[in-house]
Amino acid sequence: MRTEPKTILYFLWHYYEPIQELFDAQSRDGYIRKETLKEICGRHGHDIEGKLTEYKILKNVNTDYEFRTVFYGLLEFIMNEFKPMLPETIEKYHHSISELFRKIRKGVHEEKFILMQRLTDLTSETRDFSEGVENNTLKLLAKTRELKANMEKVDYRDKIRKASEWIEYYILPMNKILDIHHTSSIANKLFEIANFANEKRLLVSEEQTRQAFEKLYYFLLQTNDDLLRQSKILTNELLPLIERIRTESIILSGFIEFLKDPFDVPVPQMLKTSRDMVYNRHMELNATEFWEQFERVEKVYINEAGSGKPAWLFDREAYKDKLDKSLPVEDFFDFLGTEWNEKQEVFDEEKFFAFTTLLFEEDLKLEFPDKSSQHRIRTENMTYRVPKIKVDKNGIF
Repeated sequence: MRTEPKTILYFLWHYYEPIQELFDAQSRDGYIRKETLKEICGRHGHDIEGKLTEYKILKNVNTDYEFRTVFYGLLEFIMNEFKPMLPETIEKYHHSISELFRKIRKGVHEEKFILMQRLTDLTSETRDFSEGVENNTLKLLAKTRELKANMEKVDYRDKIRKASEWIEYYILPMNKILDIHHTSSIANKLFEIANFANEKRLLVSEEQTRQAFEKLYYFLLQTNDDLLRQSKILTNELLPLIERIRTESIILSGFIEFLKDPFDVPVPQMLKTSRDMVYNRHMELNATEFWEQFERVEKVYINEAGSGKPAWLFDREAYKDKLDKSLPVEDFFDFLGTEWNEKQEVFDEEKFFAFTTLLFEEDLKLEFPDKSSQHRIRTENMTYRVPKIKVDKNGIF
């Protein structure tokens, strides 16, 4: 007993989720394994295996399953999940359309119902061909944009490989099929049929036949416009987009060009310093990068081999604390001399300058009561003339 169409449509709507997963499984593997069917139906809590075959949605392939062509095409259309066809697969329409056109031209005055059937079949074949081209173009455009955005995180080499394959196996052959100036292209054949239909719609006296040719003529005009639009998408949008993917790495592209003729231009200076102004928009980033390299540098002290003397380390906090406790100090360098005489150590230039840096502490206030009065500080190798400096605690602290 034939199932009501509404029953099948309701079944597809009600069990859409498991049917969608079955569609994905067939699109991925080419067929639906028996175990996959049971797993998907079991996960959704439905026992619909019998209904899928009863409604002729699925058919058996040995022990496995696959969607019937009409339902697979319907799901492809409503999900917009078209799988790009190879141009040679689309090329089959060239033979069927050419053969129908040959028989129509030969039998235009023969049996009327046969002529009508051939005209209908020619329209159907042309429509299938046009839709196949459109689906291919849209799917390739979507996949190319995904590849450009690198949504699947593929590495650069795989991106180049995919882009090159699409150009070689899909886009260039498709352009050839759609080239109306190419005598063996389908577009050229449809143009020839449109001219023939235009002639017959004006010359044939029988009304029904004349209307059939007129209908075919305007349909072919619309089809040629659609094919021209698809051809423009291929050449003006899709092909440049893929070319950009192939050349998106400026460094790699430049290096490839350099390797093609390494003696054509001077070898670039790879390590070239640059000078940035403070208002350069990259200044902050460059400065951050520069200072970050010193963040984790640890102090390292190296003794010369064989000296036997431990390195002198300036204990800044200890000397600062001693100075703070002695404030106010009437003469800093006099205080320094007293301090060093108590230690009875060699007083060299390193110790002199290290101790002098205490004068730059922000919490100290310096006064120069008599600028003409100067001391002589003798170090191990040098004698320095220094002013009298009065040191006190800064009032704001």
